[in-house]
Amino acid sequence: MTDTWPTRTECRFRVLDTPVLAEPDGVLVVPEAGLLVVSDLHFEKGSSFAAKGQMLPPYDTRTTLRRLGEAIDRHAPQTVMALGDSFHDLRADQRMHGADADRLADLVRRAERWIWIEGNHDPAPPPQFGGEVRHEIELAGLVFRHEPTEGPAPGEVAGHLHPCAKVRRKGRSVRNRCFATDGSRLVLPAFGAFTGGLNVRDEAFVRCFGRTPDALVMGRDRVWPVASATCVPDRY
Repeated sequence: MTDTWPTRTECRFRVLDTPVLAEPDGVLVVPEAGLLVVSDLHFEKGSSFAAKGQMLPPYDTRTTLRRLGEAIDRHAPQTVMALGDSFHDLRADQRMHGADADRLADLVRRAERWIWIEGNHDPAPPPQFGGEVRHEIELAGLVFRHEPTEGPAPGEVAGHLHPCAKVRRKGRSVRNRCFATDGSRLVLPAFGAFTGGLNVRDEAFVRCFGRTPDALVMGRDRVWPVASATCVPDRY
């Protein structure tokens, strides 16, 4: 991979010409813009499943908010951007526990600027939490949107696909969430506590990147750069 070097807690690299940091919890930081980016929070996914009879522990929103708050405390960004599908559906805010709603509103107030990118699950993010809503936005030489473009899109930063990478060595395999990149563009992992992942060897990534992208795999305390040739399909 080009211009990539890991530290204990993050991976510094470039998207096109813009320096960025990828953290093991799925946070992207753009230092020159004072920007912190997360994608696919999927608040209230657990309560959505419960309403359909599939009972899950109802703490996904609280867990996601705690992790997001820790990232904001760590970086004190000027701008926070949620890159779409922040809410699992259009009634997620109505199901959110009052304490969680207050916590989210507090996080939004703490940022000088909070940007909600529209997603396919939340094309109209609820207004009561504050912040501004955009379909896409250009900052620091990058274009941020929810769904990645199929075909060349230099400088694009997107979410939606929930990338994961599976790596197999010495008869053992590990499958974790990851950032997917070819150096020109980037797809962020899902940040939400109950979100799954799509293998970077899936055709959906090939349609975007033209090939299997490299993976920045999220470990417990660091991000591991993994070349695309090392990633294997889930069936392997």
